[in-house]
This record gives sequence, structure tokens and C-alpha cells, in this order.
Amino acid sequence: MPEYPQIYLASNSPRRQELLYQMGVSFTVVPQFIEEEHKLNESPEDFVTRLALEKAGDGLQRQSNQQIPVLGSDTAVVLDGQILGKPEFREQAIEMLLSLSDCTHQVMTAVALKNEQKTEVTISISQVSFAKLSKEMCENYWQTGEPADKAGSYGIQGKGALFISRLSGSYSGVMGLPIYETSKLLNRFGIKLL
Repeated sequence: MPEYPQIYLASNSPRRQELLYQMGVSFTVVPQFIEEEHKLNESPEDFVTRLALEKAGDGLQRQSNQQIPVLGSDTAVVLDGQILGKPEFREQAIEMLLSLSDCTHQVMTAVALKNEQKTEVTISISQVSFAKLSKEMCENYWQTGEPADKAGSYGIQGKGALFISRLSGSYSGVMGLPIYETSKLLNRFGIKLL
């Protein structure tokens, strides 16, 4: 890996960091302070795209070297057109998980890359089907601590994978950073991974 960062990452997500390491991208994390508020009548696709762009733009404004691109990303779990955020308490997490039980939802992850010359953005949409869950399973899952900071109250990279009967799309996109789509964006900024 190069000694200097190829990109700045406007995210504190350990999952996004792990996926960038997997891709072989050198990066420096920059904190981001974007308010993740859903606007009235904003579609889930527009919501994640806007936040990814805002995170990248905010990160770029605070860099002295604006040649190095900043990556911003946002993920939403969407059921019947409604965004399921991160649970604030146990009962909310269990209710969310039971709503996902025995049906298919979407996971949308937008990725934006921005430097002083240009801005590129892409979105990955995956279809995730859950098996039928019991309340006891959801309560036991909550006890693992995993759902507390996860959109939709689950993490595909952890015990939440036990609930998934089918996935059509990007596994890494459901984790929070679609590798294929991200690699294409990086290529457009002259960052070749292989």
C-alpha cells in the first residue's frame, strides 16, 4: 500500500474501513458532521444519495489537499418504501426485526467520491429476504449487542446473517460499501486496484 492516503474516508464505520482494507485502498478517516435527517417526500434512493454527497463534500471542505478524493457513503434499510433507521431502544429493535420477518426488503447504499475537480456518485440496491423470525429469536439477538447501531437492527456480517434466507445484490453493499461499484468510482479518479 502507498504510504500516503489514496482517499479520505468521511465515515467512522469500522465496516467501511474493513472493506476498503480488503480492496487494498489506503485511506485516512476524516470525521463527518452531517445531520442524517430524512426530508419530507424524499425517496430512499434520493436520501442515501444526498447524504453520501453531503458527507463527501463536507469532508473535502476540511482538507488542505483537495486533489485527494473524499469518499462519502450512506446505507438505508427499506421496507415497503419506508426507511428503517437505527433502533433507539430494545422494543424498537425487536419490532423492526419482526417487521422484516418472512419478507423481502431492500438495502440501498450510495457512494460518492469528490475532489476539487469532479464529483461521482453511484448507488447499489440489494434485495434481502428474511426467514420467519420468532420474538424470542429477536430478543436473543438484541442481547448480543449487535442490533443497537445497525440500520434495520441487523448486521449481515455478524449473527444477523442467520436470519437471511436469500440475498440478491451486493453482500458488501449490505455491509455498507459495495466493493464493485466503489472500485469503478475509484477507477474514474485514476485509482487502479489491480
